[in-house]
Amino acid sequence: MTPPAFFTVLIESRRFLRTALALGAVALAGAALQPARAGPAHKAGKLSDRAAHAKVAEDLNEGIDAPLAPRERWVREARGRREVQVLVMSDSHDPELTELRRHIERIGGEVLVRHSLINALTINVPASHVRQISMHKDVAHIAPNRATMPTFSLLERITGATGGNVRPTSSKSSYSGVDGSGVGIAIVDSGINRAHLAFRNASGSSRVVGSVTMLTTGAANWTTRASTYPEPNTSSWNAYETAINNSVATVIDGYGHGTHVAGVAGGFAKFVSAGTPDITGVAPNANLYDVKVIGSNGIGTISDAIEGIQWVIHHARAKNIKVMNLSIAARSTDSWQIDPLCAAVRAAVASGITVVVAAGNYGKDAKGREIYSRIGSPAHEPSVITVGAVNFKDTEGRDDDVIADFSSRGPTRGALVTSSGTRRDNGLKPDLVAPGNKIVSAASYAGGAWNTLASTYWSALGAPVSAPQSANEQVMQLSGSSVAAPVVAGAAALLLQANPGLTPPLVKAILQYSAIPVGDASLVQQGAGQLNIEGAMTLARALRTDIWPLVDQGLLPIGAPLLASGRSLPTPQTTFAGIVRPWSRLVFGGGNYLLSGDKLFTQHQAIWNPRLSWANGIVRSTSPDYWNNAGYASWTYVKGFRVADYTWFQPVSAGVKVANGLAGASSLIGKTGVFIPSRMLRAWLASGSGQTLSQPLTLSQGLVMSEGLVMSEGLVMSEGLVMSEGLVMSEGLVMSEGLVMSENRIVME
Repeated sequence: MTPPAFFTVLIESRRFLRTALALGAVALAGAALQPARAGPAHKAGKLSDRAAHAKVAEDLNEGIDAPLAPRERWVREARGRREVQVLVMSDSHDPELTELRRHIERIGGEVLVRHSLINALTINVPASHVRQISMHKDVAHIAPNRATMPTFSLLERITGATGGNVRPTSSKSSYSGVDGSGVGIAIVDSGINRAHLAFRNASGSSRVVGSVTMLTTGAANWTTRASTYPEPNTSSWNAYETAINNSVATVIDGYGHGTHVAGVAGGFAKFVSAGTPDITGVAPNANLYDVKVIGSNGIGTISDAIEGIQWVIHHARAKNIKVMNLSIAARSTDSWQIDPLCAAVRAAVASGITVVVAAGNYGKDAKGREIYSRIGSPAHEPSVITVGAVNFKDTEGRDDDVIADFSSRGPTRGALVTSSGTRRDNGLKPDLVAPGNKIVSAASYAGGAWNTLASTYWSALGAPVSAPQSANEQVMQLSGSSVAAPVVAGAAALLLQANPGLTPPLVKAILQYSAIPVGDASLVQQGAGQLNIEGAMTLARALRTDIWPLVDQGLLPIGAPLLASGRSLPTPQTTFAGIVRPWSRLVFGGGNYLLSGDKLFTQHQAIWNPRLSWANGIVRSTSPDYWNNAGYASWTYVKGFRVADYTWFQPVSAGVKVANGLAGASSLIGKTGVFIPSRMLRAWLASGSGQTLSQPLTLSQGLVMSEGLVMSEGLVMSEGLVMSEGLVMSEGLVMSEGLVMSENRIVME
């Protein structure tokens, strides 16, 4: 019997991983990794040309060797020769750098500034002499004196975080505007190195305000207590919280993934070292909660993940945790209706938490062929925001952006097996895409050692980044949907700071509706389009700020006005780099419904209630119960959940547009249905096309909802989820999210 195709991919991927590891080991064997100081060979003053190159920033090396001088402020042609202005970082114990300054002047350089704070010099020097200077025993690193304008980090610029409605100004030392202040983001991952300067606030304190580990929950002796969290302020509760406290651990993030993810969502690059790049994240003043579910070896369990999610739910109201990021995934062939991780994140959404999940890195198989239906768990849960990755080609403009080839495609293929047969979810995912290729962010370095990812794959993750790698300022780059997800998590925090009344489904809808389609990518490649923070902010600000409190208490009737007093819906377009970009005008609903129209945001819709999850003809209600006794605030700590399915439901009202008819039946050849380019639908909707409902869409007892987008042409969809490709060497090194390789293990490879 021939094994299923996904087993073949698994075998080939394991072989590739072993080869990659072997090559990485060979590369690392010849070079010592140092965060700030050079090794013994450096002190001996005998460096090879290769070592000299290594001590010079990549862009500076390129500027030295290029036939024509690059158009950079730090290089010029003068007196018939090329000169460069660079920063020379030193590890000398002489604060005056006397010997180094004399050496530079002897070979024709000019010392402009001595930076005593960071033990460095800014100099002018002939380009041909830079590598000679790098061989001096007191030199640790040489970087070009890069321009500080524009001052925004590239991540801020390409996502629209620097628009007038978000942050009009931003630099490595200061910024103005919306920054996530007061909003808590829970990073459920491998830990966050709280000592890193990227996580400091204006007063110098760490914004990692909570740190727990679920890898020791067995010691808490609580996992035998059914599914309820211990009552607050009891001995059991105190014992459990003490057992999972991870704030004083020597090495909090040995693997390195969580620190990087946290930096993307909420890092601020206010560093001491001039040569460190601006890695400011999307919400640089948000409070971060470190929920560790992955060990230093990249392995955790589904149980650990659920425990972590539960901790976030339990503390969300007390700590104002409004966003949760899960750059982890699990192999699951189950429908969202029965998948355990889906149930956990659905409960989080029902509690009022906006949950952002990585789609996965499985857009191509081992032979390089594009493959569909590789969305993992819990990314196939309808209520979460599932994020794919964009390759932005290292430019601010959007014309050259493409969907990263590794980014997992939809639709979802989880199965529900009943006596009448097997039914596939066929849900539209991802929901949108965000930058996820070669993103530079904070790197964990603790206990005198680099994190596992950086130390194992330094040539791909650390070496390409031009940075002095000073203490608590270390950086590295990663690629993957696991990096794209925290971009969206940070964006959600910004929206919730600007409008705390948004419900999780409204946050998701706003991000989708304002997204900007990427090229000719289809619905199952990019969802509604690429993240547009500036546009999303204009829409969020137009809505009233008491929506969630009223929905939470059951006091906001369907059809109630959603616009804030005196506000109107913004024009659905955003200008990027002088080019007007129309919004997608799309919102996914019901698993495979394409919704649009002003009524989605001018009138309250049933689907904006976060306690309802709608897909496959099912509307599942997940309602929290709270502990309410003396000794702690009432209606604050979740005790458990009540789950039920509705038999009658009106998800959206009359006046909402449905675009399924525009998309048609799914044909890969014809580019229709799930394969229709998102921007084509956007153009049709902008012209007024689409079915406007004359009466509310109704789910009644016994009614099987339309599948909406139906597969045709016998297209083979992956029936299982291949979650074991490890390293994908395309468009930059892709680190997978932390993937469940069997029924109960999460593995981050």
